[in-house]
Amino acid sequence: MSDRPNFLLIVVDDMGFSDLGAFGSEIATPHLDALAYAGVRLTDFHSAPACAPTRAMLMTGTDHHLAGIGGMVETTRPDFAGAPGYEGYLNERVVSIAELLGEGGYRTLLSGKWHLGDKPETWPAARGFERSFALLPAAHDHFGREITTPAFPVPMYAEDNAYVTELPEGFYSSDYFTDRLIGFFEEGKQAQDERPFFAYLPFSAPHYPLQAPDTEIAKYRGVYDGGPDALREARLQRLIALGVIPADTVPHPVTTKDPGWDEYTDEQKALSARTMEIYAAMVDRLDQNVGRVVEYLKATGQFENTVIVFLSDNGAEGAIADAMPIHGAHIAKRVRETCDNSLENLGRPNSYIWYGPRWAQAATAPSRLVKGFTTEGGIRVPAFIHWPGAKRTGVSGVFSTAMDIAPTFLDFAGIAHPAPSYKGREILPVRGRSLRPWLEGQSETVHPEGTSTGWELWGRRAVRQDDWKAVYVPDEDGVSKWQLYDLSRDRGEIEDLADSHPEKFKELLGLWKEYVEETGVIEEAISIFDADPSHWLPKPK
Repeated sequence: MSDRPNFLLIVVDDMGFSDLGAFGSEIATPHLDALAYAGVRLTDFHSAPACAPTRAMLMTGTDHHLAGIGGMVETTRPDFAGAPGYEGYLNERVVSIAELLGEGGYRTLLSGKWHLGDKPETWPAARGFERSFALLPAAHDHFGREITTPAFPVPMYAEDNAYVTELPEGFYSSDYFTDRLIGFFEEGKQAQDERPFFAYLPFSAPHYPLQAPDTEIAKYRGVYDGGPDALREARLQRLIALGVIPADTVPHPVTTKDPGWDEYTDEQKALSARTMEIYAAMVDRLDQNVGRVVEYLKATGQFENTVIVFLSDNGAEGAIADAMPIHGAHIAKRVRETCDNSLENLGRPNSYIWYGPRWAQAATAPSRLVKGFTTEGGIRVPAFIHWPGAKRTGVSGVFSTAMDIAPTFLDFAGIAHPAPSYKGREILPVRGRSLRPWLEGQSETVHPEGTSTGWELWGRRAVRQDDWKAVYVPDEDGVSKWQLYDLSRDRGEIEDLADSHPEKFKELLGLWKEYVEETGVIEEAISIFDADPSHWLPKPK
């Protein structure tokens, strides 16, 4: 392998911890599984609780509150907007990995979901990507039925520096994002461009609306008729058999007010099972497209010199959008007025569905809760690294985060991060650490013992040091207090040790305060489930 490898960063949207075959799934994912089994599966890799914050961490190597995505653009309180770290796009205090790799001699390519700025001056082309086809907002119709919506009145897609106002016939997100990335590769090949590449392939699947080609959906007909609890138990057994979780792991109980499977009517069961069939079909089709990229890299002799990183941007989606007082009401109105969610039509272009908290917690088990929470179910995600030169293979429980990816790529490329200044402006250093020394067997950990890491979104909070984690969940069944867990023996976050370990609890709360001071977290952030619309509407002038 040369000293300057290529980089392929594959990010999937809202995938649960056990949704790949290599992580315990029954879904057909042979191409991703092959990469995962030949590489190292990371079972203690952490994202942010939601998509845009994780993408900010990936692109900059620092905390999303520092990079400009302190809250989700769509759900940040208007009175927070513009506060340092809450700009709603990658701000000028950070430099992107694409900018640094591009200036360091790499071709920088993006095809897929951006969600880090919807104005031209904040698009991928303005943050270092030489070629880009970008979905600008958080979500879309995967068949491209709508190029704009009332919530996003300008075109949702951009290519390089221009809006895309028309999508091709037969558009399906995972297929087309892959088409464009391979097209970008071909452009370099035809131009005899010998620079290494940084390719960012952020799929928008399997984010809702759950939609897939009929051929893929048909593969899973009847697979989920037993319901989410049966799926959860089967997944947990496979996770143990694969060595991804210890055999003595106690999963957190399912937490939801939704009725159980036995309380459903036959019609409700059929509809619910179909949503999971469509979800599986989306993951299946996504995997096929990863296979196309791998096949291209092998055919062009670039595969062996490519570092491939795969991760989900957060835990499985438990329908939080439906619960948001303002955003959820808009989606519900749109579904009522424009969509056909009959059983026969589910998954097709004019349907709009998600699968709900029970299916989501089948995928996040043994962890607690789902996307949007700072519990492990929201931030512990499937991830792996495939690099032929790595000494680490198999399954590893080393702690790492999305902030570690940018410094890892810079390390492999031999490029120093320029902090404290870049092009005449002050910038922040990375908070992540390179995985390269660990991958090469030169160190036993990525982060030194005693390192602390914080998370916050929508008022939900967490801080972790080694295996100790403090969590604040203000809206789970009326609970509104800090809790303490020892993840070394309680991965499910079941036994609150705050009272029995007061000194450790105090220490973690002190680390939380340090995190707030370092990152500018606005602590009075309310929960996204706060139903008082006055918190979400612009303040009168």
